[in-house]
Amino acid sequence: MIVNDLHKFVSYCKIIQPQTQEDIQKFFEGVILFPYDKELLLQAYLFLNIKDLFPSCAELLLFEKSPISDYTDLGKCDFVFLTFKGSLFLIETKFIDTEATGATERKRRNKHRNKVFEQVITLKSRFSEYWNMRLEQLECGVFTTDSEVAWRGNGVNVTSKSISINHLEKWRRSYHSSEKFSSHQDGSKFEEKVNLKNGAKTQYTFDT
Repeated sequence: MIVNDLHKFVSYCKIIQPQTQEDIQKFFEGVILFPYDKELLLQAYLFLNIKDLFPSCAELLLFEKSPISDYTDLGKCDFVFLTFKGSLFLIETKFIDTEATGATERKRRNKHRNKVFEQVITLKSRFSEYWNMRLEQLECGVFTTDSEVAWRGNGVNVTSKSISINHLEKWRRSYHSSEKFSSHQDGSKFEEKVNLKNGAKTQYTFDT
């Protein structure tokens, strides 16, 4: 990826998602406060623990936005990060119910496992074509609640990380009660709506 290509893409990101990193952190901490959506809670965990999960990621550029200008029908990417080395990291998340039992649930889990990898690999290809970036300059990752996805990234150049549903809930409770969390919160602000994720059942909008 040449510098001009990267600058062009970063400029595009700032236009369609102008919120600061601090605003984005407040949004995800609000998700922890009101965890009505399991997928969003998983995404909050990813963002707030990005240095541990995907340490090459330096700055969030897009969340639940299309990385391909004017072609939202081609799909949104859950996360697009700028890395410390100046490349881009695409991450897809999926909350997979590993606690449900029965043959139908096993089939559903397998479908979700396959889909999350398919999504990020397809986005990488489309991203490369649209923005004229070399594939080696685009890294990919998936983050789920299913440890069974770990081996699926082998051979397809996708980094796979997971957290169990039990550990995710323990983290939510401990983060909610931490001084770090409390110091960032203003209860009145979270009575307002915050919009990073246009596809969510409940819409969020940042006040500017």
